[in-house]
Amino acid sequence: MPRPSDTKQRILQTARELFATQGVQQTSLQEIADRLGITKPALYYHFSSREELVRSIVTPLLDDGERFLTGVEQREDVPARELVKGFFEFHHRHRKDMLLLLTELTTLAELGLIDVVLSWRARLTALVFGPEATLEQQARAVLAFGGMQDCTMQFPDAPFDELRAATVTAACAALGID
Repeated sequence: MPRPSDTKQRILQTARELFATQGVQQTSLQEIADRLGITKPALYYHFSSREELVRSIVTPLLDDGERFLTGVEQREDVPARELVKGFFEFHHRHRKDMLLLLTELTTLAELGLIDVVLSWRARLTALVFGPEATLEQQARAVLAFGGMQDCTMQFPDAPFDELRAATVTAACAALGID
């Protein structure tokens, strides 16, 4: 698969920064072009719309999440702690773009991307507790996996190993697993 051009990468990085500080709807493509010192038609060469730009930012996150979940679903008897650790590592890798997802839920819902992310918790719950999880088990899973996601954003300066150990331990306790 070819690597995106440097200009395309610069556009994506600038858009991430502006979206994070101003919001997707409050950031114009002209503003992104101006920040980069390029023309708006040059930006349109790489991205035909703001929606395509947002998709380009979140698609690698979604693809990686899907790869992770599909991989563990295809294995038999994945230890729950290994699953939790892997999901933490996924969130840590994508914490900046995950923050964009959380702050722009309306925009992402309009693009049809939220349903994918929300389905992940149900799949994770089934992996930990089986397909017939009780309401209590489902609530534990929402708290554990959602809390893990929050920890990767809440403590951005924490050392990775220390944050992973603390977060995985807390998530496993919430799930009631060793």
